[in-house]
Amino acid sequence: MDTKNIHISDFDYNLPDERIAKFPLKERDHSKLLIYNHGQVSEDIFYNITKHLPKGALMIFNNTRVIQARIHFRKSTGALIEVFLMEPADPTDYELMFQTTGHCAWLCMVGNLKKWKDGPLERDFEIHGQKLTLTVTMDRSRTTEKSGGTNYWVNFDWDNPSVSFAEILDAVGELPIPPYLNRKTEDSDKTTYQTVYSKIKGSVAAPTAGLHFTEKVLHDIDDYGIQRDELTLHVGAGTFKPVKSEEISGHNMHTEYIVVHRHTFERLLAHDCKAIAVGTTSVRTLESLYYMGVKLVTNPDATEEELHVNQWEPYDLPHNDEGLVIVDGKPVSVRQSIQNILDYLDRDNLEALHSSTQIIIAPGYTYKIVKILVTNFHQPQSTLLLLVSAFVHGDWRRIYDYALGHGFRFLSYGDCNLIMP
Repeated sequence: MDTKNIHISDFDYNLPDERIAKFPLKERDHSKLLIYNHGQVSEDIFYNITKHLPKGALMIFNNTRVIQARIHFRKSTGALIEVFLMEPADPTDYELMFQTTGHCAWLCMVGNLKKWKDGPLERDFEIHGQKLTLTVTMDRSRTTEKSGGTNYWVNFDWDNPSVSFAEILDAVGELPIPPYLNRKTEDSDKTTYQTVYSKIKGSVAAPTAGLHFTEKVLHDIDDYGIQRDELTLHVGAGTFKPVKSEEISGHNMHTEYIVVHRHTFERLLAHDCKAIAVGTTSVRTLESLYYMGVKLVTNPDATEEELHVNQWEPYDLPHNDEGLVIVDGKPVSVRQSIQNILDYLDRDNLEALHSSTQIIIAPGYTYKIVKILVTNFHQPQSTLLLLVSAFVHGDWRRIYDYALGHGFRFLSYGDCNLIMP
């Protein structure tokens, strides 16, 4: 199959607005669970998910935490300007960014840009009873084109050096719930739009498959003998970007930043490099690891930036019928690839791999690591639906027709499905 020539119109379905869950259920783990098991479809309640999983498996979660990435400023003219944080620019490290005091810079999308021609914007507020002023200025010379959109370099300055940027966001930022919910963010979203295991701040969208898990379900998984592990992929706004080109070759995937620790690679090797992925973000991270390990075959001294996986890399590289990349006439096994990364970490005395990916997973892609997928129901004509289709070898309509016909709720706050192809 020529993946690049796939027509996105072939991945359309009718999703009535009333089927989009505007709010989550009161109890997270009471969502419906659709089970796709080797072509057979059934249903259960999410809190029973453990009963459907294989004992002894490795289950991997994305522990990213959604930040309050929207900040509004009111000009003296009354115009409302929205600054939407997309990617840290100075410093570029997420952890350092949230600890910084006094000044930082982000690449941002700007709403109502035409009303912000020049000059600073200011917003006064209080933290711990102390008055602060947050001032933002735009450096148009550092504007970047990413994922088909425009990100502007925005400098943030505040007049209390004892206050961190994390505290600034908690005070003035707004949680960016998905645009298709067609409502304003409410206080309840600050809790319900985070997974119970979220830890590492950096996403502007939640890894929504994880929203169904509760501490009880996680304990059930542990008691059942499934090993849990975590990685980090910071989800960007590009996850909501629709495919506007007729063929997917015209769609530019967004870059997402990942962190995977040494113990995750060790556990993958111990589980024959097979995993249950919770969410499409975990999928994109795990599948990208294979291609990073392949790069290390010919370039063992690659920088973490050079390990970045480009959008079409999995399709352009020579590979055999099993989807394994051919290097110097030999296929690179998944085990060899993961071991290459572990050796790389050992050689440079690193505890974690920090890199990025633009991978697009669509029909024609052969999965390397992910064998079972926990995911929500995705938008029509989206790259996430392409990912699911590739996982079930094109049988996605069976899943979606069943869900539409049996009262399932869709998208971020909707129900869940467990896919075992």
